[in-house]
Amino acid sequence: MAARAYGEFMKRWNVLAIPAAAAAAIASYDLVQRRHALLRNFPVVGHGRYLLESLGPELRQYITTGNDEERPFTRDQRRWVYASSKRVTDTFGFGTDNDIEFTDGYTIIKHRTFSEIPPSAMPHADEHLAIPSAKVLGAARGRTHAFRPRSIVNISGMSFGALSSAAVVALNRGAAATDCLHNTGEGGISRYHRNGADLIFQIGTAYFGCRDEDGRFDLARLRALVESAPVRAIEIKLSQGAKPGLGGLLPGAKVTPEIAEIRGVPEGRDCISPSRHTAFRDVDSMLDWVELLAAETGLPVGIKSAVGDPTFWDLLVDAMSNSGRGVDFVTIDGGEGGTGAAPLVFTDAVSLPFRSGFARVYAKFAEAGLTDGITFIGSGKLGLPDNAVAAMSLGCDLINVAREPMLAVGCIQAQKCHTDRCPTGVATQNPWLAHGLDAGIKSIRAANYLRALRRDVFKVAEACGVAHPGLITASDVEVADGNRHSITLADLYGYRTGWGLPGDADRAEITRLMSEAAAVPAGETGSPGAKTAP
Repeated sequence: MAARAYGEFMKRWNVLAIPAAAAAAIASYDLVQRRHALLRNFPVVGHGRYLLESLGPELRQYITTGNDEERPFTRDQRRWVYASSKRVTDTFGFGTDNDIEFTDGYTIIKHRTFSEIPPSAMPHADEHLAIPSAKVLGAARGRTHAFRPRSIVNISGMSFGALSSAAVVALNRGAAATDCLHNTGEGGISRYHRNGADLIFQIGTAYFGCRDEDGRFDLARLRALVESAPVRAIEIKLSQGAKPGLGGLLPGAKVTPEIAEIRGVPEGRDCISPSRHTAFRDVDSMLDWVELLAAETGLPVGIKSAVGDPTFWDLLVDAMSNSGRGVDFVTIDGGEGGTGAAPLVFTDAVSLPFRSGFARVYAKFAEAGLTDGITFIGSGKLGLPDNAVAAMSLGCDLINVAREPMLAVGCIQAQKCHTDRCPTGVATQNPWLAHGLDAGIKSIRAANYLRALRRDVFKVAEACGVAHPGLITASDVEVADGNRHSITLADLYGYRTGWGLPGDADRAEITRLMSEAAAVPAGETGSPGAKTAP
């Protein structure tokens, strides 16, 4: 009996002794280290503070915050994306929980009672519609490979490197299934971008994918690259909303041998793009470069930029009005746009938010009579139906979405994109984390989300009494200051009659195309527009 009792005592002692020894070791280290005053003063227990700090976003996300409190995307917004991507109920019950009566700047879309547009009543009706652009991209400047984008919603620039290979494959397949264009981001074209979708090749300041050994632009490499892939247009990235004038940054932890080879940079070292281009130095030389790329490839060529000082846009409009040279499309990125890594001051305080920035740029082109020949693309948190409708009412012909399809393929807004520790494998190069993302399943969810966004935007167009979302006007959307006052976007941004709409010929053609598509029997695939210019 004594031996048994002693054995039980020793077992219990071991159970207690091991944790006690570990705590003593941690306490000893905490007392002698000098980096953290909290741990020197409160050894062991002080680690609880750092644990809570690291888990804080997740705890707030699922436990403590309300449906409309979180940023950049609220719980309600994420719920809609998740539900849409999984093809489960994406409607909400018992009315809005938004504080409509007292929220300053709340967006209200004005429906019409009567319209000549026939209505649809099924919740998933019209998901088969690709809903093409009202404009033919590149046609105004006679580009050889001008085409009408088959979807008003497309995937914005996110590089392989910032995203995992599985995430890129999922997005590319989802884009292919929905006739959407897939922007490569500035990191070049990888084999993961070659899963069926048509591409917009983005050229950043480091010229990844089309640079020589010294990092300078190489025209021959560009020609070879676009001939080897389904590239439909070229986008010159001047800046992006979350870090304008800063250049891109891919942390060294994400620069794998494969990424280093694609980009032509050293493995394992921070990959930093310059803040400005070296292939041109001003608007005049930029337009020369644009025309060179278009002539050598036959592709439409455009620019992507955040909006800050207006001088650049004044000079661009003046040059396009007087020189015969010009861009085929302009992508405006709002300051609320997302990125994997940026200094907080750039994320929070540099560049205008989308609506005000876009409206200022559009007005300059409209005053010069240039808007009919340019396709306008918006990006920056526009992957939610109300934001997309407002953007199209201001004159966007196409909408680019990025973080929202990331949510659709698994992102949980952990905000760890820059650490290479994305828990769902979306924004990481860690093989173990990335292997959890099944590209086959997630591609279906990406496609479901893209269809749902188009469906809801199209249904709002129906409610506004027009045949296509591009025909919603800036007078159809109001911004309310609670119950006290409201103003239309047209009045808010000084839009004149006809601004924000395609030209007469484009309006007539897109109305005809949408009418033909609506006549397709239910269950069949409507395909208004074409992949080549008519």
